[in-house]
Amino acid sequence: MALLDRFPALAGVDLSVESGEMVCLRGPNGAGKTTLLRACAGLVPLRSTRAEVLGFDLIADRRLVRRHVGLLGHRTPLYGDLRVDDQLRHCAALHSASDAEASAAAERFSLEGRLLGVAIRRLSEGQQRRVALACVTIARPQLWLLDEPHAGLDRTSRDALDELLGDAVTAGATVMFATHEAGSARLAAARQVTLAGGRVSMSAPEPGAGTSADVA
Repeated sequence: MALLDRFPALAGVDLSVESGEMVCLRGPNGAGKTTLLRACAGLVPLRSTRAEVLGFDLIADRRLVRRHVGLLGHRTPLYGDLRVDDQLRHCAALHSASDAEASAAAERFSLEGRLLGVAIRRLSEGQQRRVALACVTIARPQLWLLDEPHAGLDRTSRDALDELLGDAVTAGATVMFATHEAGSARLAAARQVTLAGGRVSMSAPEPGAGTSADVA
C-alpha cells in the first residue's frame, strides 16, 4: 500500500487482518499509524497493486467501504451547535439505528441527564470524545479504527470502551487501534503491529493476549 504523493507516508505496507481480530498499531510519531487508519477508512487515495478492506477494493473505489467503518481520530466528528441528544439522534437516523440502541450507547458512556441537553461546543474534550464514541457505537461498524482510543477519557470511560471493543470483537467485528505511548491502551490486542518509516517493521502476537493488560 502506498499513498498517491511525491513522498508517500506509507510505502510498501504489507498487512493482513482477519475478521474478529484486534490489532494494536505501534510506532513513534510520524511512523504512519494515523495514515494507515485513514487509508483503511477510505479517506485517502492510494497507489498499490492491491489494497482491500472488508472485500472492497480501495484502489477502484475507496468510498464504498466508508459506511462499514467506524473511525475515531484525534478530532471528534461532531456538530458543535447540536445538543448531545440531537447529535445521537442524528447518528441513529444516519445508520438506521433504533432509539433503544442510541439510548444504550449514551448510557454506556455516561451521557445522561442534563448532559443530553448541552450543546456539543460547550462540552469538555473528554465529554466530546464520549459523544463521538457513542456515535461510532450506534453505527455498528464492521471495522473499528481508533487513533489513541483512550485519549481524553477518564478511567470509567476507558473501561467502558475496553468492554465495548471486546464485545465487538466477540460479535465478529474487527478492531485496529493506534497508540505510541506505553500504557496508553489497555486493550487485549491479539496482535501488535509496529510501523517505522511508513513500513511494517514487526507483526507479532501481543504478550498476554486475551487478558486486559498494558500495551508496552
